[in-house]
Amino acid sequence: MRNRFGTAAAIALMTTVGAVLLSACGPDTSGSGATAAPTGTAPGSTAGTSAPGSTPGTSAPGAPSQPGTPSQAGSPAPGGKEVNGTSAANHLTISTGTQTVAINGATVDFGTAVRDLAWSPDGKKAAFVNGNGDLVTANPDGTGKVTLAKNPGGETWSHPTWLHATREPGDTSGTEGLERFNTIVFAATKGGVLKLERVPTKTPGATPEELTPHNSEGGNDNLPQPPQTGNTWANAGGHRGAIAYANTPANEVYIYDDYIRPAARELAKGSQPALSPDGEHLVFVRSVNGHDHLFTRSTAWDQKTEKDLTPSATTDFTEPAWSPDGRTVAARTPDGISTLPADGSAAPTQVSTIKGLPAYRP
Repeated sequence: MRNRFGTAAAIALMTTVGAVLLSACGPDTSGSGATAAPTGTAPGSTAGTSAPGSTPGTSAPGAPSQPGTPSQAGSPAPGGKEVNGTSAANHLTISTGTQTVAINGATVDFGTAVRDLAWSPDGKKAAFVNGNGDLVTANPDGTGKVTLAKNPGGETWSHPTWLHATREPGDTSGTEGLERFNTIVFAATKGGVLKLERVPTKTPGATPEELTPHNSEGGNDNLPQPPQTGNTWANAGGHRGAIAYANTPANEVYIYDDYIRPAARELAKGSQPALSPDGEHLVFVRSVNGHDHLFTRSTAWDQKTEKDLTPSATTDFTEPAWSPDGRTVAARTPDGISTLPADGSAAPTQVSTIKGLPAYRP
């Protein structure tokens, strides 16, 4: 198979910018939703010696009474400094498992518990698991909620990601064949068995289908096949329908796409992977000397060099996310959210004391 990946640029560190509300990438305004209580944690969210993602963290401060209403920004940091870390300029958002999400320097009420929030490729929609365990999409201000798939009960759903693909330059064949990539992939646990499932983004109320990563090089299905169970923490990147995911029993990170033909392969030991926006690099979590570190590597077939972005870590860095320009990585720590250059050229800097899941809105 030809090499489908290349090299991504990564240099500048994005820093905290003052609160900017209702900007070009700020909350929209339409619709409403009902309130539900927060639920448990995402399966497969532990890495190394700590338990990253095992608690939703604390509520974002100043939760408003109505969905879509921004409230006060930030929460006290050591020394009395107000830190929020999100702004229209840096695109960072933080969900905490409560019904409020930190975005654009404020907190926005989604009217229901928001677990494992992820953004659509155009930034116009958020996907998350609500308080009932259902898969839901909503506008950035928490309104316009749509239940894409209703949890049948007895299952735990977690960590949705928007799978997508675009036409190659010069391809005039239309977009019909790309619709199969217009889906949301998430992890589902039932009876102790963990698998990846997917639903189309344009069919509310659909029944999820199991996603089975496999290899079929040149039509040959007799190749070694990746595990079908124990898969979790899917994260899409690039424009060719690729996802990275973790296999919990093997403590292995895989990459999978079937843009041309199904191809799945292991990339590294670790968990909680995230693909860069161009799909050319991977960041993931691995335990080193008692702490969870962040590592990066190329997704190219012939490049296997790994880099520890946090070699001097004295705390745990988990649940990483890429900035839209691919230059910055945000990660969760026990004290909040830190960011660092994706090339490892500087140490992590804490940008928020809100304890939750970081995600970047394109």
